[in-house]
Amino acid sequence: TAIWVGPGHVQDFTRGIPNCMVIDSDDKALKERLVHAFSSRLIRFYYGDDLLGNEIGAASKNVIGIAAGMLDGKGKTALKGALMSRGTREIARLIKAMGGNEITAFGHLGDYQATVFSEFSHNRKFGELFVQGMDYGELAEGVATVKALLCLGEKYHVELPICQAVYDIIYEKKDPEQVLSDLFLRSIKMEF
Repeated sequence: TAIWVGPGHVQDFTRGIPNCMVIDSDDKALKERLVHAFSSRLIRFYYGDDLLGNEIGAASKNVIGIAAGMLDGKGKTALKGALMSRGTREIARLIKAMGGNEITAFGHLGDYQATVFSEFSHNRKFGELFVQGMDYGELAEGVATVKALLCLGEKYHVELPICQAVYDIIYEKKDPEQVLSDLFLRSIKMEF
């Protein structure tokens, strides 16, 4: 088994805009074979060395993307940089608690950027329309992923405030304005 993760939207690739991605596997030979098979002028691959961390990092970026869209939909776009920073740290704590390398989460910053800021991000667009009371017919992976992340957070005793906020808005039907405001007005603490 191997995974292919990284930022990228087909709309960028069809315009010839290159990007960097990661292929990870516990099988070194398979990883090398896939990197050589799929490398091109459009995609430069890195060899991943933390399969668990890369899987969690790639999945969680969709939830952070939904939160970013919610901020856009409520006119709080200026908070997306803080969301990306805090979201990366939140997921790093989960990865570490699960036995992965917390630094792997920071390797997904490009993935987060593409999901949090791109007009092509399905998850971002879903979050934006959701808080505006509009339907979005495309797949938004983060809708299901947020449940899984909260289960993992509970199992490994890791607080996931951004994931909880997204869950509360989508599934508990809590007021997005209040939940998002509360998220960024949490108690003051050390950054790390």
